[in-house]
Amino acid sequence: MSLLRRDVSVDHWHASEGLMGVVELEGLNPLARKLQRLGTVSDEDVQYVLALPCSVKTVQAGHYLVRDGRPATECCVLLSGFACRHKLAANGARQIVSFHLPGDMLDLQHLLLALADHNVQTITEAVVGWIPKGAIRELAARSRAINDALWRDTLIDASIFREWVLNVGRRDAKTRVAHMLCEFAARCEAAGFGSPSAFELPMTQEQIADATGLTSVHVNRMLRALESQGAIARDRRHIRIADWPRMRAIADFDAAYLHAA
Repeated sequence: MSLLRRDVSVDHWHASEGLMGVVELEGLNPLARKLQRLGTVSDEDVQYVLALPCSVKTVQAGHYLVRDGRPATECCVLLSGFACRHKLAANGARQIVSFHLPGDMLDLQHLLLALADHNVQTITEAVVGWIPKGAIRELAARSRAINDALWRDTLIDASIFREWVLNVGRRDAKTRVAHMLCEFAARCEAAGFGSPSAFELPMTQEQIADATGLTSVHVNRMLRALESQGAIARDRRHIRIADWPRMRAIADFDAAYLHAA
């Protein structure tokens, strides 16, 4: 089934195998593919994207890509692996405010903002590309389609942030966790990574807790509750959605805010 009412022909995707090692040979193709999903980007525009100056690096899980308060002269694109955006409270408590997939531009706001106001950290081994922000601004000025796609990406990020505020602020614990799982499945489907019915979670229970305002113990209880209700089946980090109608109802999930269809 499709959460986004789209046809997906890619086989089931597994994060433990999936995208690692292949993307290094693809350069900026993950970014180009995402921009094509976001707008009417031509083949010529794609060539402009692929020609951007880019320094590609492989980093380990837990590596900081963006640091709160630091100046930014480059923008970072996630080419493989997964990352999270988070803020730290004065007492050191972490609030994860978004998870990111391959193809995501992790700090597009730095095109116009000089200082980072949050942290971005990898949650798996990842391949990232660093692009001078001046080069992206020049490309956006050259191509209206690229400019519109970047704007659409920024607006969709804002829509997701609004949904996360609602999730943490007004939904109960089980609904929060279920909603996060539904969103991850839907975004992976939209990115072409495979069926939303079975997938590997790249995030730990501690990271899910920091994204949902819960404790790791509470997250584990909620996952067990979803299992006992027949909504999901688990094998460590492998998740199978056993009953999508039930899962969507529990999660209060409507994919419209992702603007992916």
